Amino acid sequence: MAHTTRRRAHSGMTAAVTLAMLAFVAPTAARAAQAAPPAASTPPPGTIDTGHTDKPLGQIKRFPGDGAGAVKTGHYRNLFAEQIGVSEAQTKAKLDAVFNQLFYGDGQEERIYFESGANANGPLAYVTDWANNDARTEGMSYGMMIAVQLGKKREFDALWNWSKTHMQITDPKNPSVGYFAWSMGTDGSPRSVGAAPDGEEFYAMALYFAARRWGNGTGIYAYQAEGDAILRTMRHHPVMTATGPFRIHPGDKPFEMPASPWPSINNRAMAAQAAKDGKPWPPYRPDNRPRQATVGPMVDEAHAMIRFVAETSVGGTDASYHLPAFYELWSRWGPVEDRAFWAKAADVSRDLFVRVTDPRTGLAPDRSHFDGTTMLTRDGTPDPFGYDSWRTVSNWSVDYSWWGKDARQRVLSDRIQTFLAGQGIDRMADRYTLDGKPLSTRHSPGMVAATAVGAFAATPGPHSRAFLQALWDMPVPTGEQRYFDGMLQLMSLMHCSGQFRVVDGPAS
Repeated sequence: MAHTTRRRAHSGMTAAVTLAMLAFVAPTAARAAQAAPPAASTPPPGTIDTGHTDKPLGQIKRFPGDGAGAVKTGHYRNLFAEQIGVSEAQTKAKLDAVFNQLFYGDGQEERIYFESGANANGPLAYVTDWANNDARTEGMSYGMMIAVQLGKKREFDALWNWSKTHMQITDPKNPSVGYFAWSMGTDGSPRSVGAAPDGEEFYAMALYFAARRWGNGTGIYAYQAEGDAILRTMRHHPVMTATGPFRIHPGDKPFEMPASPWPSINNRAMAAQAAKDGKPWPPYRPDNRPRQATVGPMVDEAHAMIRFVAETSVGGTDASYHLPAFYELWSRWGPVEDRAFWAKAADVSRDLFVRVTDPRTGLAPDRSHFDGTTMLTRDGTPDPFGYDSWRTVSNWSVDYSWWGKDARQRVLSDRIQTFLAGQGIDRMADRYTLDGKPLSTRHSPGMVAATAVGAFAATPGPHSRAFLQALWDMPVPTGEQRYFDGMLQLMSLMHCSGQFRVVDGPAS
């Protein structure tokens, strides 16, 4: 689920525990001032309008067949070559340089990938959010996707081994059993005992690609079977209620939030700021009293769409989780009994993008109700364009590139690129109200990178070229902020160079 901590706070178990995460898995230092932790007694983010009843979606336009995109034509466009005159050789050199820095650069300032020994299944490795000193299913699954796209089998297997060893919940008394805990310490200790659907989605797709690129192995490296298991669990997880504290594995110590924040760059910065302001640190102590949690599937069956979290007390969806490009493949490659569902989910997601984006700015909220209506934050204001939202333009644009089915995606890309270009590509804020009022003073390269992918669907012109040029010229992030910005930069470079593809066989 998230990229700094911005949203990650609400994907654990029970409202009190998840809210506590806001203080103990802090936002990155640059964002800390914009995301102060709420009091433990407040409702979880986005659930103030708890009386909302989602309406049926009505008639959704269906897009059967293979469309007119790269899946049909076999041609994956290199937007850098098309619009800014970059050669294929330059593109390859750029991708190699960024990958090598993020995976094998200086351990203190550059890399986010770290190998951490081995077990009976082979090497172990994690991708870390450096500023928060944890490993997240989001980053682990992104790392696996990057590895399979670039043919890096050792890195892929090591990340998957770490995920299976440390993150998959196997304690049958934990109602999230079968899912992957979204945040873990880099030593394999838990930071959460619940899951986030975006990680599961990327895990499943990366495993399917691995099966086709390298063939299926045995045990945890039977990639197709592992991907099938994730998709089946996402849709068919039983509704389970239990009272915590919970464990990841049966032999673990029950998980409780620590009295003091976990060591991280962010928490040190927040503690220093609190001291400067004469405020207490930590701002409150976690409430570890036993609480009941109910967890079910990661999809809302009635609306055929991904949920924000699998815990039933937290409703709604997150447009940045919607991956119709992947769902189309799952409707062909996934468990047979679920293929019709994923075909419908792809079309529902295409429709949701139109429903939730602002008709002028093209900005999408972090969260919305399943029927596309506005969800309110704790202070009663509409949920804004936030850190999760950066990815939404990439999601519909990659769908347009691969499948070329929905012409509305061109309209959406034109809107968001036009609005953000007007804000200044080199200085636009990284959070906005949907109608375009800045909510931060921070400029984020990861947001620029994700918006550049919108060029697949956007009308070719000065805005699409300007975003592509900005992505091409972007320095590789270093220091504490390198995790999310760096991951988005590398994946966006892969997308825009035509090197993020439907993997359906060995590399040529």
